[in-house]
Amino acid sequence: MRLAFYLSLALLVVSCKQEPAPAVSGTISTAEYFNYGDGVESAGVRMIPISTPAGEFKVWTKRFGNNPKIKILLLHGGPAMTHEYMECFETFFQREGFEFYEYDQLGSYYSDQPADSSLWTTARFVEEVEQVRQAIGADSSNFYVLGNSWGGILAMEYALKYQQHIKGMIVANMMASAPEYGKYADEVLAQQMKPEVLAEITAIEAKKDFSNPRYMELLIPNFYKEHLCRLEVWPDGFNRAMKHVNGEVYTMMQGPSEFRISGRLARWDIKGRLKEIAVPTLMVGAKYDTMDPKAMEEQSKLVQNGRYLYCPNGSHLSMWDDQQVFMDGVISFIKDVYKMKNEK
Repeated sequence: MRLAFYLSLALLVVSCKQEPAPAVSGTISTAEYFNYGDGVESAGVRMIPISTPAGEFKVWTKRFGNNPKIKILLLHGGPAMTHEYMECFETFFQREGFEFYEYDQLGSYYSDQPADSSLWTTARFVEEVEQVRQAIGADSSNFYVLGNSWGGILAMEYALKYQQHIKGMIVANMMASAPEYGKYADEVLAQQMKPEVLAEITAIEAKKDFSNPRYMELLIPNFYKEHLCRLEVWPDGFNRAMKHVNGEVYTMMQGPSEFRISGRLARWDIKGRLKEIAVPTLMVGAKYDTMDPKAMEEQSKLVQNGRYLYCPNGSHLSMWDDQQVFMDGVISFIKDVYKMKNEK
């Protein structure tokens, strides 16, 4: 999770000889490739209607490619960040011929942003993902979910209820227990800071003075640059996503502190239920991540059919700062799951 609210508020490879992705049966024309069946051409953008207990709303999606054998739904972090920081998948997944979807969850910048606070629950978001799945025509023969950070929470929760519709799942940089994740940030990562820096951050948090500019002045170089994204220059898509974060939703679910979860997710813990997940699952951890890489590896063993990918130079956004390792591993996993299911 941990795409921090306050940076505007902040949280959230392919080898040269990768085999091509499974091709669509038969040859299709360029016109067919770009025609998504919505009448007016819109570069793959579609506002999908979503039914909720608070009424009908629409969420933003953008489709890339045309491969009915592999449909991947990208779940961004936050909660209430945007798809923008996941735009790096456009390069790698299009190269492989995958069909995939960028998607802003309800409340995020490009989707509807209703004011009803009852909507911001994990269970409600799960039902939203299910409606998006139906809208893109995905099913157990072709549907992959890839969630980063909060998106990893959403992916795991979705699998616990709807795994009959999933072919494969990737959980990138998200532990299955919020209390354990908070403990790791507080007791391990925070303690790696200079004592005087940590003391000042702790004092600001004790006063709940999170709007104090000094808070971010301390966090950016001492925490975000170490554990969120280690690139010297942050990617444009990530910067845009941080500008567009819905701080109200983020704070309600995550809380304002970088080290002590206090929102609706504070007690979230499904670690004991991972054994219920039978679909092929890739857990991604990284050396410098805000999530304990050892916990990510453990999770790969707790699910029934798991695999672990370790990014030795990566942090929370290892799809950016350990890009070759991350993308190679994710693409290989998707291809392996495709072969495993289709060789039976």
